[in-house]
Amino acid sequence: MPRISVPTTARLPSALRVDSSNPAVTKILSRLSRSSLLSVALDWLDDNNFALAQPYLREDENDDEEADETDGFYPPARSPEALRDLYISLQARKGSKREVLDRITEGDWRHGLTLYQLAMADLQYLYDHPTSQKWSAYRVTPLKAPTDPDGEEPPQIDTQSLTIPRFHPSTFLKTLQAQVLPDVKAHYTFDPHQSLPLLLLRIFILDSPYNTSHALQRQQTNNNNSSKAPPGTATGFDASRTVYIAFPDASPQVFISKPESTTPAGGGGAAGESKSLRNLLVEGIPKALSRPLQRQRFTLQSTNLVTRNLAELVQRRGGGRTNSAGGGWSIYADESGKKRETPLDLLLPSPPLSGKEGDEVNNGDGGKRRAASGLAGGGEEEEERAAKRARLVALARFGGTAVMGDGKGVERVDVVVEDTFPAQQNEPAQTWRPHVRLTFHGPHVFAGIRQLVECGIIDGERMPGWMTGEEGVTIGTVRNGRIRGHKGSGL
Repeated sequence: MPRISVPTTARLPSALRVDSSNPAVTKILSRLSRSSLLSVALDWLDDNNFALAQPYLREDENDDEEADETDGFYPPARSPEALRDLYISLQARKGSKREVLDRITEGDWRHGLTLYQLAMADLQYLYDHPTSQKWSAYRVTPLKAPTDPDGEEPPQIDTQSLTIPRFHPSTFLKTLQAQVLPDVKAHYTFDPHQSLPLLLLRIFILDSPYNTSHALQRQQTNNNNSSKAPPGTATGFDASRTVYIAFPDASPQVFISKPESTTPAGGGGAAGESKSLRNLLVEGIPKALSRPLQRQRFTLQSTNLVTRNLAELVQRRGGGRTNSAGGGWSIYADESGKKRETPLDLLLPSPPLSGKEGDEVNNGDGGKRRAASGLAGGGEEEEERAAKRARLVALARFGGTAVMGDGKGVERVDVVVEDTFPAQQNEPAQTWRPHVRLTFHGPHVFAGIRQLVECGIIDGERMPGWMTGEEGVTIGTVRNGRIRGHKGSGL
């Protein structure tokens, strides 16, 4: 008699296996390169992961059923050590990715891959393609203790509190699971980032009330809209979503990725479901970090910084000294040279335009420049001096930031300007506020603006500070010359 599965609030276990022919398995594995596939397979066979990623092995040579398996195209290995040697040998020679993919799905893991294995493969793709996810930064903000016993008044943000939440992974997951809807099951995987100071949490969400193999069962829908048992088209993962949450070290910030569908083609309501899932996480994460018994409650506030570059988020919202030192202020947070404990030290770095080179640009270099201006090449000297000054102005406004190839660029900046229309000379002040929206788009927006300043296209001296990236926002509204975060982000 088959086991009975009942709805439960428990999470999906890591040892739960997914059929190797499932489209979700094919999508996750086929995105990896051949070298990454072999590396992930060897990680599965590692002693630390072997219990949750056991392959299909031949234990008894005399067994008739096992003997029939040896006649197949991918005969099972005799031991884990032999299988490791096989994949190491595949690394040493050239071959196609299809060869490795077929061996995994039709040979060594023909009985299915666990959710833990799929999570490792998904994380490997994130490391191979750092810009594959779209991230949004949120600030963890403490709330004031409620004064209304009935709880009718909304909680207020405590702007004077310095309390930060204590993060314990197992406790956080237990509390977060309680915030998830009962008809939704999730699988969680923690992994320290390979190169950045943050902790990644991968959440695989499946619309099912069960946490057994029934949640991953393959079904086929006939013309009467009824379902019957396999074989058929895989629909168990049709409504599944994968989302990442990053916790930077020593920083009260949280980075949340845009939920993406696991299946090759999502449904028509995928965008709405992804937005609802993000809202659910934004509400559930601070509750999982809160400690009601100690009267410590928190909320998440958007910082209006959205980018595909996770390194840029760590630079702007991490635990380093560059959080409030963007643009030209970055010289005070630069620790590549002399070690400085605070920007208010007595030995401050000299501004870029206050040195000898800046004096030559501002005041000229005496009679040689003035004499040269009267010659035929005087125009070229003026152009050279203007280009040099533009480069120095760009250096003063941007400092060491916004450099092409630094790996810390944002792809899009949206700003709405609501300043009053400037009045001409001898005209009364105007109150008309034209609606002007500026959108900068490219692989590295602020580096592109810096190049325009260096070329003299943008006046770097009159350029507002938010165009240098020193405000650290990608979505905002400019009013009275100051940029504010969109929809009350707290800026």
